[in-house]
Amino acid sequence: MNHSVHSVCSNIDGYTICFDSTDHPFYHSSQPTLIDGVSDPILTLAGPVLAYWTLSLFFHYLDTAEWKWFEKYRIHESAEIRSKNLVSRTQVVWAVIFQQIVQTVLGILWLSDDSHGDYVQGLHYMARYLAVIMRILGTEREAQLLPTVTYAVYWWVIPTLQLLFAMFVIDTWQYFLHRAMHDNKWLYRHFHSWHHRLYVPYAYGALYNHPVEGFLLDSVGAVIAESVTRMNSRQALLLFVISTLKTVDDHCGYRLPFDPLQIITSNNADYHDIHHQIIGIKSNFSQPFFIHWDSILGTRMTRQELESRKRRD
Repeated sequence: MNHSVHSVCSNIDGYTICFDSTDHPFYHSSQPTLIDGVSDPILTLAGPVLAYWTLSLFFHYLDTAEWKWFEKYRIHESAEIRSKNLVSRTQVVWAVIFQQIVQTVLGILWLSDDSHGDYVQGLHYMARYLAVIMRILGTEREAQLLPTVTYAVYWWVIPTLQLLFAMFVIDTWQYFLHRAMHDNKWLYRHFHSWHHRLYVPYAYGALYNHPVEGFLLDSVGAVIAESVTRMNSRQALLLFVISTLKTVDDHCGYRLPFDPLQIITSNNADYHDIHHQIIGIKSNFSQPFFIHWDSILGTRMTRQELESRKRRD
């Protein structure tokens, strides 16, 4: 579909600044929907589910393939997974599906189709605010720099900050709620103990939770992050897919030196596996992105510390 190019100009401090419908980066689509026939909110809800089962089934294939060269990356042996976990895989699958149904219903009620506003007008609004800031800062060549600065801030700086802050919000929500479910015996016994039936985690058990915990920890946390950062549905799609892939990867049971999700942050499968062990169960509450809350509040445990405790015990 061809879209006609429209240009809008405005006078800012005596200078004429123009932006048109081609002033957007490669990642932006002017199509009314990213996929023909599927609304953006529906895609935002379907994306995390597809991401969850695609990556989970990939790791399940690795679990069953029995490639000898791959065994060195396992955190636990296959026999340990079968003998120590207290819930069947069938129960895990149905519990995860139920949580995803709840998340989908909540998303249908919450998300709106707001991905294709008038960004040309948005660029002009931002240019006016940036012109004031640049004038206060005494930036020379203001008129020449203003279009470039506006483009960078509108399309790159703000979306990046929105994504990072949304990750921070999710991490903060999950750390303190997760820790509360360990510190409070009643909450642990009635809700969070479900997840710790998986003493040895595996990928598609990442969202195996009590329904109440799944709703509060994952669903409500995602809604808060999306709302606070004022993301549109396409931005929310990116956030939810990344957080889903990260959650699955954190439970995959492999230390993979070539896995980008395990390289970019210390909060990875090995880090979270420590939390699932008896000795480390009061440590490593942070999930799914970073470990700053564990580091700040003294609840971080390294693999070396875990092994040292095991030897002492």
